[in-house]
Amino acid sequence: MPERPERTALKGELLRIALDAADRAGTFLRDGRPEDLAVAATKSSAVDVVTEMDIASEKLITGLLAEARPEDGVLGEEGASVEGTSGVQWVIDPLDGTVNYLYGLPSWAVSIAARVDGETVVGVVYAPMRGETYRAVLGEGAHVNERPTRVRPAPEFAQALVGTGFGYLAERRARQAEVIRHLVPEVRDIRRGGSAAIDLCDVALGRLDAYYERGLHPWDYAAGDLVAREAGALTGGRPGEPVSPELTLAAPPGLFEPLQARLEALGAWHD
Repeated sequence: MPERPERTALKGELLRIALDAADRAGTFLRDGRPEDLAVAATKSSAVDVVTEMDIASEKLITGLLAEARPEDGVLGEEGASVEGTSGVQWVIDPLDGTVNYLYGLPSWAVSIAARVDGETVVGVVYAPMRGETYRAVLGEGAHVNERPTRVRPAPEFAQALVGTGFGYLAERRARQAEVIRHLVPEVRDIRRGGSAAIDLCDVALGRLDAYYERGLHPWDYAAGDLVAREAGALTGGRPGEPVSPELTLAAPPGLFEPLQARLEALGAWHD
């Protein structure tokens, strides 16, 4: 059944707003980062600066959203939570990859997704230091800047380059390291980029064959998950389950299934 014109128009409007908000917030974070932040990375004052930038970025985004669409709901990492009455909810991570940002590493991003009646229809991830914007609209494919992008064809399991990440709690990190200990000899290699949003988009671009992580929140994966899916990836959690904080997994068909089964066997979904 063809999509209703009003829904198509709504997706276009939400995409334009998300692109503008991500661009403004990313530019603010890039241009406002103190030059000496990396030098002071071990000092609490440096961490405070990053927290302030994170919160300021979220306020910038939520202010733009409230101005453009005041009836919409918002779910944000830094505490922004508005129920809304329009059926549209924005899911935002104003600075994904805060430790990378603190140390001057380039893999950090602004992530903005829009859900309509609970379904993600628009995803935008802007990585200023890469000079790349990843975007997807449900049913319309994925793009990096203006170029369409597709996942890399599934390699043999033993040749897969797999991205992952680690939590902040010591107990969880120890468990995640145990999973990696078993997985490393079985695949080509493991990468740990430090930004879930970018890692998901890197699957979409073929820079990673797969990505998985436990402990993510909706604002970490909402936009990147759509970009990956629209680029041809399968995404999910435990077998038969959707992406969730329990487990997030993205990979092309043919690799997704054996990797999901292996992660299930290794208990990657629990601490």
